Amino acid sequence: MTSPHAFWLAGRQATGETTFDVTSPWDGRLVGKVSVPTEAQTEEAVAAAYAVRDEFAATPAHVRAAALDHVSKRLVERTEEIAQLISAENGKPIKWARGEVGRAVSVFRFAAEEARRFNGGEAQRLDTDAGGQGRLALTRRFPKGVVLGIAPFNFPLNLCAHKIAPAIAAGAPIILKPAPATPLSGLIIGDLLAETELPAGSWSILPVSNDRMPALVQDERLPVISFTGSEKVGYAIMDSVPRKHCTLELGGNGAAVVLADFASDEDLDWAAGRIATFSNYQGGQSCISVQRVVADASVYERLLPRVVAAVEAQVTGDPSDATTEVGPLVSEDAAKRVESWVDEAARAGARVLTGGKREGASYAPTVLVDVPADVTLSCEEVFGPVLTVQKVEGEAAAFAAVNESKYGLQAGVFTHDLQVAFRAHRALEVGGVVIGDVPSYRADQMPYGGVKQSGVGREGVKFAMDDYTYERVLVLTGLAL
Repeated sequence: MTSPHAFWLAGRQATGETTFDVTSPWDGRLVGKVSVPTEAQTEEAVAAAYAVRDEFAATPAHVRAAALDHVSKRLVERTEEIAQLISAENGKPIKWARGEVGRAVSVFRFAAEEARRFNGGEAQRLDTDAGGQGRLALTRRFPKGVVLGIAPFNFPLNLCAHKIAPAIAAGAPIILKPAPATPLSGLIIGDLLAETELPAGSWSILPVSNDRMPALVQDERLPVISFTGSEKVGYAIMDSVPRKHCTLELGGNGAAVVLADFASDEDLDWAAGRIATFSNYQGGQSCISVQRVVADASVYERLLPRVVAAVEAQVTGDPSDATTEVGPLVSEDAAKRVESWVDEAARAGARVLTGGKREGASYAPTVLVDVPADVTLSCEEVFGPVLTVQKVEGEAAAFAAVNESKYGLQAGVFTHDLQVAFRAHRALEVGGVVIGDVPSYRADQMPYGGVKQSGVGREGVKFAMDDYTYERVLVLTGLAL
């Protein structure tokens, strides 16, 4: 009998009265049993976080930075163990799971660095008008209060890190809810935080069920909500608490634009390889995976067979195999949804050039062309290993095709022209434009988030810290400036 994994309640391990199973999407085996907090335990965690908020905000920067540095170093030491855990509960190929641990290492390190330099204060002379003579304004940032962090399944360690690390760096207590499908990776962060000297109550990791979230969202003691997940759920949260501060990272259907000047054989081989890799990595379950390719007519006929060949070369199979590049989706239901969307597009006239087959929770890497604009695959985020390719005439048409989407997270533009790069930056309605590569690049210290239906606010350690805090001005009077 597998003993249940405890959760973390106000910095200490605890167990509830019930458990749930975490199973592998690859072979269905039991990965672990997780204890579920009771209503009373959840209340205890929230009350503890609320009670400690002033103390935690006043915690010296070196204490918070040391805790974050400790977690970063311990993640390095336990990299292989944690990567195996991510792969087991998520189905992510081990090569990508190891990379995810490496990113979380960086997130906690960046947070430690920001904790040391954040909130130094900015002075402003007020004697620019006669009424301000002898006065100086000093502006600092203070936490808005306890953060409720809600993390998704697709990066079960790193996106938990993106909730927890900025909160600790800013001195804001946090209640983290990991995804029900993949809670073990988030809980392991608690193992490492428990080794630090952070105040009791400043953090909890609670694997509560989704149907218990509305009560937490509505709790007035949790004024900041950081959510990563679906558009439907994210905007439902925001609509239900209009007076709270919500950061929403809601996904997209990322486009890779290949323009006419990116035309040599070397260029097209590079573009095709990058597109194939990053339409399929994580099983396509990334908000910035390549879902759409928009190719200039002058390169389309040479690019398309390269893309198909590169997609067909992706190694699929057992996620524990180091050579595997594409594993299963998070569940069989997720794979069935992808299958239904591709089948719908095919019935409407789209051509499936490769893939289009499902086996259990796995869906074969797939490329389609001639996809009608009104089918689900064109309009929504597929969140699976599926790629559409379309031909356009010229730069303006390419940028217009990108902007037709209701989403606006990131876009990639393959071009060598610096002027085009700046035009793309101005024209594309997205939160990030990547030149010379796919939209799937994210550095964990950069501002990350979208526009339109891709959400509001920004992640990236310093930018999340800004979201978790507000400016407060101190005016000093009678100074000889």
